[in-house]
Amino acid sequence: MKHFAKLAAGLFVAASFMATAASAQTVLRSSDTHPDGYPTVEAVKYFGELVKERTAGRYAVDVYHSAQLGEEKDTIEQVRSGVIELNRVSMAPFNGTVKESIVPALPYLFRSEEHMHKVMDGAIGDQIKKAFEGAGLVVLAYYDAGSRSFYNKQKPINSVADMKGLKFRVIQSDIFVDMVAALGANATPMPYGEVYSSIETGVIDGAENNFPSYDTAKHFEVAKNFSLDEHTILPEVFVMNKAAFDKLTPEDQEIFKQAAKDSVAKQRELWAAKVSESRAKVEAAGAKITTPDKQGFIDAMKPVYEKHVTDPVLKKMVEDVQAVQ
Repeated sequence: MKHFAKLAAGLFVAASFMATAASAQTVLRSSDTHPDGYPTVEAVKYFGELVKERTAGRYAVDVYHSAQLGEEKDTIEQVRSGVIELNRVSMAPFNGTVKESIVPALPYLFRSEEHMHKVMDGAIGDQIKKAFEGAGLVVLAYYDAGSRSFYNKQKPINSVADMKGLKFRVIQSDIFVDMVAALGANATPMPYGEVYSSIETGVIDGAENNFPSYDTAKHFEVAKNFSLDEHTILPEVFVMNKAAFDKLTPEDQEIFKQAAKDSVAKQRELWAAKVSESRAKVEAAGAKITTPDKQGFIDAMKPVYEKHVTDPVLKKMVEDVQAVQ
């Protein structure tokens, strides 16, 4: 009997320990406006799997895709205030909060996605990461968002003259508003989720984005003319609330940073495949893709740079970006 009592007591202690360990798991919430299966959503899921594995289940990540927690403007405030811990969001909405984020958002700054990777993976990317800490955020990773181009329901765009008078939805960013104005068009900042109906009803003529967003948001159904001007090659940021990050042990901080770094390679691979798939899909559905002469668009950006790149730090950063080969 004593043997069975000891065994039962041992099982009770083990069960209690397991229950305590299970209850000690910290579940972190992460937001994304894109649908399930989108490359950024899958990359954050992968990050969560690595974190869970490498912390022996002490941390887990729940990914809320499809703007379940709100549009980007809302979730940025949520992650800064600590309501949620993680967020995948475009860098442009931070332009008014983190001045260094202005540089990657500048139109026609990056020559290619490869150029952007070299810049963001190096010292300039580290400089921008450091600046985000002042906004209460830790940048864990930069994700690809490809190149953004204009699309509309009215006509093909082959030159700056074709932009005149058209109304485009843009990200809630002064740079994007000024970029569109410099091209002779009208900018309307609005949440991503409102774009389809706004084009359909004529509130706007079109928007600007990459092929996967043009596809997955079904904007190609209401705006058939896609102009491959590639005005921005703007990276996304995967951020964490700084207070939450600072609570991690140094060992766990390294686990989080390495898991995020590993997720970047995964996201880039998924992104490249998605771009090819989405372009083929929209073309098959009747989207008309044109490639305008970019020089006229680039020349029109002089007042945008003069307005937004006045700080000596930003001027130096732009020069450094352009010098990266």
